[in-house]
Order: sequence, then structure tokens, then C-alpha cells
Amino acid sequence: MLSSTQAQQMTASRATAQYLIPLTKDKQHTGYDIYPSFPATGPIYTGFDTLAHQIAQQSSNIVLDGYGGVLWESFIEKLQAALAVLNIDTHFVAITDALLPSSDINSLIASSIGGEDPLFGKRFTGTLSDFFAPDKLQQLQPIPGKLNIVYGCGASLAGWSAPIFYIDVPKNEIQFRSRAGKVCNLGQSAPGNNPKLQYKQFYFVDWPALNRHKKQLLPQIDIIIDEQRINDISWCTGATLRDTLGNMTRNSFRARPWFEPGVWGGQWIKEQIPALNPDVVNYAWSFELIAPENGVLLESDDVLLEVTFDTLQMLNNEALLGKAAARFPETFPIRFDFLDTFDGGNLSVQCHPSVAYTKENFGEDFTQDETYYILDAKPDAKVYLGFQENINAAEFEQVLHNSFQEHQPVDIEKYVQVFPSHKHDLFLIPNGTVHSSGKNNLVLEISATPYIFTFKMYDWLRADLSGQPRTLNIDRAFANLDFERKGEVVKNTLLSQPMTIQTGHDWQIVYLPTHPQHFYRIERLEFNSVMELTTAGQCHILSLVEGSTIKVITNGREQTVHYAETFIIPAATGSYTLVSENEPVKVVRSFMKEECC
Repeated sequence: MLSSTQAQQMTASRATAQYLIPLTKDKQHTGYDIYPSFPATGPIYTGFDTLAHQIAQQSSNIVLDGYGGVLWESFIEKLQAALAVLNIDTHFVAITDALLPSSDINSLIASSIGGEDPLFGKRFTGTLSDFFAPDKLQQLQPIPGKLNIVYGCGASLAGWSAPIFYIDVPKNEIQFRSRAGKVCNLGQSAPGNNPKLQYKQFYFVDWPALNRHKKQLLPQIDIIIDEQRINDISWCTGATLRDTLGNMTRNSFRARPWFEPGVWGGQWIKEQIPALNPDVVNYAWSFELIAPENGVLLESDDVLLEVTFDTLQMLNNEALLGKAAARFPETFPIRFDFLDTFDGGNLSVQCHPSVAYTKENFGEDFTQDETYYILDAKPDAKVYLGFQENINAAEFEQVLHNSFQEHQPVDIEKYVQVFPSHKHDLFLIPNGTVHSSGKNNLVLEISATPYIFTFKMYDWLRADLSGQPRTLNIDRAFANLDFERKGEVVKNTLLSQPMTIQTGHDWQIVYLPTHPQHFYRIERLEFNSVMELTTAGQCHILSLVEGSTIKVITNGREQTVHYAETFIIPAATGSYTLVSENEPVKVVRSFMKEECC
């Protein structure tokens, strides 16, 4: 059941059926944990009253900076009320008063927005300061004799010599608020009326600029605030944040997953993860580890505080990624997510762009090279992968265009190969490969991190969950498709053939070869009791794919991992131990190929 606060906030500021994260952790929960936390090194406080008392102890003015998506008006109203109780005469200064005119901002970001393209743009390479007029920033001065608080995204750009309080908000909540029409893009004075276009600016403009700004501030932040529960905020000192994240880069931890329905979504996640809201049509995705959109939860005396996952990289990328840090200074290279089509539908027939195409068109340094690891499957499950031997590219393209224009079905299996899928199979999907998961699969998608560059060619004539036609990208797909991946080539190069590479008295390591275009390696650890392992200077991403639970021991810390949970072992951890107490288990792990670091 939703609390009254959760229900109120769902209707007021969030367009989603997903539960608002609780303020305190339920330690009685068993099974898959949707709110995994890591112990904080200091206290986490709650409420605007404690924050007001903290501000009252300062001997100077305050800089209240933060991420995009914060409900600034509501936050300032509540903070002002809490300060008034303490009889503190406060003057609030909005950093938005120093923004450039909207016409100048629109010109600034025009090349990154992608024109009329409904989905794609190009990474903004500027900084947050580019959105502001220097002369207007200089005019934002404190009033003598008052407590002055300059607030908003980029508040520190006002140049005040003052403690920095920073408000963070998770990417999933930003999107829920966007769908409810409650948040603005950077430099905009009103929410957009199209959440998809607003997301496009988030991804290509706002988040890159805000991340660069946040990275600069992190060593100086005095207070970090988790604002996603606008009526029940939590906060801690910057020292606690930095110390805790430092500990995290030397131990096993989990990102906080989040879940989304989709037009093809299934029922496996709903049935296997009872802590989720069951009153949804399906769950298509579980964002197990998509670093740009996940958060990490800190916990002290059961109180939770979330910061974005990429904060870890901003503070100490080398400890997290080890040998791969030089190649990936700002981006986490590997992602794990679930695609659930159990009793659902087929994914779209799709492909992903080449590295060169991605760099030129989207400003990303690497592309979406994927694999499908089949975590579970029904007997009739299948995967579409690669072309038939006799593929005629021109004919296929024309058939797809005719289907879109005339709303006619396509006999996809005439053009695309189909393979039965079984539990623990691994299908290789380097960029340019035509592919789709059929219904009745639970796919653990192990992939390079870019996650939005999917060029749909055929979507089974479906509308989306809101009844609108789904966007196809047939022309972009045909600029990237590899028509040599056909016939026997697919069977010989895209169906991974497992091989055992190490064995012990009750364990073995099974190598699951990936494609030469994949920069990551995949292995399966199979054991009955204990495995002693080392990171060898790499960050390992793992998931328990068979068995109920294991213990993960790192530098004296013990963590319980449940079936289907994804966890991370940072490079700086050094060695780690996996323990199964009751049953044989299987754990999939992935890390960078040595030659690709």
C-alpha cells in the first residue's frame, strides 16, 4: 500500500505507478532488494527543520546549487518556512535571474537538439556557465545584515564565497516529474509539453552540462541533499558523502535499480520481484546498472540518501574502473539491464549504429555493442539475429517502408534468422546487427553503456502505451546494417560457444566468448561453496543468474546478493570472495578486455 505522502506526490509531481522511495529502509524485507544501500560513514539527517538548523549555524551566506529536475519553488518555500520558525531573516536570490535570453540559449543548444528529430541529438560540449550572462551574475549580490541564499542550477556561478549546499535528484524521478509536466529543461522558463522532447534535451544537453558542473563542485560541497521526497528530504555532510563513496570504491555494492513498463513488456519481473507495485500492465525493463541513469543509496540508522551513480566516477574514477579509467574518464563502460518479454511481445526489429556514425551524429565516443544473456525462457522462446543467407537489402528496405506507410505486416522471418533461446544462452549483437528478442524471454542485456541509440525498422505495427505510433528509424538503420552477417556467418560468429577455462574441486570458470567488436569479456562462475577471486585492476559487474543467494565478502564487509541482482566490484577492491552456503550457483561477470583498456 502507498502511504498518504506517496499517493499525494504521485498525483502532484510524478507521472508513474512506481513507488516513491521510502525515507527509511525496511530491514525485514527478503528476496530481491529494490532499495540496496551502502553504510554511510556519518549520520544522515531528515527534514527541512534539521537543514534549517544547519544553515543557522553557518556564519556566512549560502550557495544552494543542484541538479536539473529539482522542484525549486517547492523546496525554497519549505526551507523558507523552516527558517522563519528560527526567526532568521533570509533573502533568497534566484540564479535564474542571470540566465541568457531564451533566444540566445536556443541558439547555444541548437546543434545539440537535433532539429526535428524526435529522438536523437548530439552531445553538448559546453559548460553550465554558457547559459548565463556574466554581467548579470555579477549583479547577484548579497544584502548586508541578512542571511542570503543564492539558489538554483548553477548557483555557485554567482561567485559567492560561501558554503555550498547541493541538491541531488535521481534520473528516474526527473523523468517521472517531466511526464507530469513539473520540471523545466536548462534555460527554459516553463515545462515542455512533450516529455520525449524534454528527455532528448536532458540527455544531450542538460545532463552533460550539469555533470561537468557537479564534478567541479564535489570536492567543495559542504552539504548534499536528496530531494526526491520533497516533503521528506534527507541530507548529510559533504565529508560523509566523499568518505562513504571512497569506501564504496573498495567494496562490493549495488546500484539502485528502477523499472519501467513498455509496449512489449512481460510478467517475469512482476512475479519475481514482489516489492514492486503490482498494479502496472507489465515491466519491460529493469535498469540494473545503466550508470547514467542509476543512483546509489547511502544508509545510516535505516535512513536513506541517494546520489547519482556517476558521482562515484566524478570523485575517483581510477579506483572504480582501474585499468579502464584512462579510456573512460567520464563514462562507465558496461551496462546490465533486463528485458522482460514473458507473456509479453517481441521487441522491435532493430540495429545499433557504428562507432564512426555514433561519433559523427551523436557525439558519443563509443557505441551500443550488445549481447543477450538468457536468464530465463519458456520452451517456445526465440531470438531474431542476423539476416537470411539470401537477403536482398533493397527489397527488405522497400518492404519495411511499405509496411510503415500502408500499415501492413511483414513476414520478418523471410529476411531475418530466428534461433531458439534457452536459459544461459548468449547471443552476440555487435553494432550493425539486425536483431530482436522474441516473446517469453527474460534477457540480461550485457552491453556497452550507450543505451538510447536503437534504430527500429519494424515494430509489429504497434502503438506505444499511450496509443501513439512508435517512431521508426529505417533510414538510419540502413546506414548501419551489416548485410554480411547472414546465413552461416551468424551461426559461426554470433552464437557464443561456452568453454571451461579454469576448474577447482567444486567450481569452474566458463568463458563465454564475445565478438571482436565487443570491448568487454563475459564469464560464468559456477560453484558449490566458495570462490576466491581478484579484480586484477578491473571493475567487475556481476549478476546471480542461478541460485537463491550468495554472500560477497570484500575487505571485511559482507553483502548478501539475491537471485537476479546485479552487483559491482570496483577495481580498487583487489580481491573478493563469493560464498554459497546451500546450493550450486552460477554468477555471470563482465569486465573490460585487457587489450581494450
